[in-house]
Amino acid sequence: MADIILDSDVIIEVLRGNDEIIAELISLQHSGKTLCITPIAKTEIYHGTRRPEEKAVAHFFSSCRSLPITDEVGEKAGRYLASYHKSHSVDLADALIAAVTSLHRATLFTLNRKHYPMPDIRLHHF
Repeated sequence: MADIILDSDVIIEVLRGNDEIIAELISLQHSGKTLCITPIAKTEIYHGTRRPEEKAVAHFFSSCRSLPITDEVGEKAGRYLASYHKSHSVDLADALIAAVTSLHRATLFTLNRKHYPMPDIRLHHF
C-alpha cells in the first residue's frame, strides 16, 4: 500500500464538505492508498476548529494514519528551509510536512503545490 499524506488545505476542504475532494479521497482509498496526516496538519486544523466542530474533526482524524515527526524529519526539514525559505517562502510547517512525505516515500495531496518545490516530493495530481 502507498501512503497519501493530506495537507491541511485538503483536510479543510473535506471538513467543509467539498464533494470533489471527498470523492477523490474515497477513490484513493478504494485503490489501496492509506490516507495519512502529520502532527503539523492536526495542529493547523485544531487551531481553527470551533467547539461544535471538534467531534467531526476527531472522527476524520481517527480514519487516518498519523505519521510522526522524528529527529530525521527535523534534520531534513531544516535542510529544506535552508534551501527554499528565501526563494519560495517555504515555512516551518511546510518543510516538516515535506520531510515526512520524503522520508516515508509517500505522496503529498495538497492544493498549494507552490509550497512544495522540493524535487524529491511526489505531489498528488488532482
